[in-house]
Amino acid sequence: MDRAFPSQLFYKSDDGRYLAYWPKGYRGRKSTLQSRNSLIGEFTENWVCNLFGNLIDDEGLFLVKQARIPSLGITSRSPADIVIADNNKKILKPCEVKVIFEVKMSIVWNWQYDAKSNRLTEIGDFRTHQGKPSFTRSDSILKAIGKCIDIRVFNGQSSKIPIIVIGNAPLSNGFCKKADYLKSSGIIQGFWSLNPFPLNHGNTRKTTPKRGFIRFDNTSELKTHINKLFTQELNFFSGMENLKDLGKYIESANAENTYEEKGLKFLNLIKRY
Repeated sequence: MDRAFPSQLFYKSDDGRYLAYWPKGYRGRKSTLQSRNSLIGEFTENWVCNLFGNLIDDEGLFLVKQARIPSLGITSRSPADIVIADNNKKILKPCEVKVIFEVKMSIVWNWQYDAKSNRLTEIGDFRTHQGKPSFTRSDSILKAIGKCIDIRVFNGQSSKIPIIVIGNAPLSNGFCKKADYLKSSGIIQGFWSLNPFPLNHGNTRKTTPKRGFIRFDNTSELKTHINKLFTQELNFFSGMENLKDLGKYIESANAENTYEEKGLKFLNLIKRY
């Protein structure tokens, strides 16, 4: 990432301080700062890519940033932040994609920048400032959910691709049940926070009951969960059918010999392939 100016990353208070967020209780003039969104997005995507690159042992897999998968509706207008694929190229086919990651990370602590010394000083965790970072922002969560649903329902070619949303803060209380439902229904395979200690003092949620949200506390734990994405053969399916038709599908699928054949037959029937 190119070097940024302080005015692109920090608010300037009435008393001349450069601050990452407006502190709670600040009563001075405020401005709106949008210029840092793309800078932080680029930085955090690079950071996640480098981290995951050190955790994947398979030399035949590649991390691709800003990937396009046209047949899933993922184009240059809204590319996938990061994908793990078995080809190192920007434009991919669904069969080449192993995992899709949407990155929703941001500045979590409040920082004060000293222009004279070119140094940063941490002045409080997210409980002390007015901004809401990462998974604590409802608009950020809703945007991620909307994009994941668009990918999942675009067509059947996405049915085998896990989709994970990456953040660096606790999940907002109001979205915990929704995260579990999205995981149970197969739409999103998890909201993962890569920040083990987002608060200076006190604890945050480790996981939701159905593990729709998980906070990772070390790289070995993260590596285990990434590897599970490669070993599980997942299949997304959805639909609304009356009980009579569902019964027919189950009866027809049950005529197959193995569990795998029964499952495939049922999926083909319910998806009407």
